[in-house]
Amino acid sequence: MGKLIYPINVSLDGYMEDEGGNLDWSISDDETYAFWTDFQRTIGTYLYGRGMYESMVYWETANASGDQSEVGREFAQIWRAAEKIVYSRTLQAVSSAKTRLEREFDPDAIRRLKESSGADITIGGPELAGQAMSAGLIDECHLLLNPIALGGGKRALPDNLRMRLELLGEHRFRSGVVHLHYRVIA
Repeated sequence: MGKLIYPINVSLDGYMEDEGGNLDWSISDDETYAFWTDFQRTIGTYLYGRGMYESMVYWETANASGDQSEVGREFAQIWRAAEKIVYSRTLQAVSSAKTRLEREFDPDAIRRLKESSGADITIGGPELAGQAMSAGLIDECHLLLNPIALGGGKRALPDNLRMRLELLGEHRFRSGVVHLHYRVIA
């Protein structure tokens, strides 16, 4: 049985995007990039909202020109090997292999996916993750807490949701980023 995991870069004040929709404030040095690449090794399926998919589909052709670092090439290979499900009412078609488009988020379908999966599953995009949290589907959260306050933007965690978490681990990176690994307990 696979776990459903919500991994996300987050600012100290709880945002995953700034007010302009940018992610360039998050620290992506060699150490954190290697961490995220290593984290992906156990993932068999990515669940994405439209926005997150449109950001991540870059990896479908990322090393075509050969100018990627070794870690970048490895990340691209891991990403392309995984199944991807995109939830969107507006996206007309997907542009990556091993990807299907779903119009509605179905909690029962996710429960069945978790039960039948031999690998872990991640969910990307705060709106989609919020739906999964509300349905009690998230098993773990991996937060990379960046040493910056954005003052506004898109929240990483939904409002009006109460969830108890158990800290399973933490790691401090040289850049000041802190990885917090939680298990959802209620």
